[in-house]
Amino acid sequence: MKINDLLLKDAMIMDLQATDKKGAIDEMVAKLYEVGRISDIAVYKEGILAREAQTSTGLGDGIAMPHAKNQAVNEATVLFAKSKTGVDYEALDGQPTYLFFMIAAPEGANDTHLQALAALSRLLIDPEFVEKLKKAPTADAVQQLFAEAEVTKKRTDRCHNYRVSE
Repeated sequence: MKINDLLLKDAMIMDLQATDKKGAIDEMVAKLYEVGRISDIAVYKEGILAREAQTSTGLGDGIAMPHAKNQAVNEATVLFAKSKTGVDYEALDGQPTYLFFMIAAPEGANDTHLQALAALSRLLIDPEFVEKLKKAPTADAVQQLFAEAEVTKKRTDRCHNYRVSE
């Protein structure tokens, strides 16, 4: 799965204004609604909050991946948002969160959200990549970073598989 297939420029927030978890969720959910990716703010938000009640999706290292799969989602989407000042997102490491990836998947979409989580996780373990995302000035720059990272990751995986199979 290519993240850029789900990562829409229209659904990016390049300067998240929220300062706390509730505000961040509200701002991101409103953006998904504004761009027509969800049909019902309350229903989608209920799914996000239910997932957050299990454990925070603030993974640490300044990254959060809130996600929900429900009937309010019109089309699978990854909303990218970044905060210049950091948000108290109740992250697992207790540190502020700067990068957000809100994953919205339609109810019948098998494992789309799991594939998106896995694909993002593989890329976000690279601290250099994360730093570039924090500095990305535009939505186009974010998409370009993901395009380049996915090509590099694919090459690295191929090389690794080749060496392992020798």
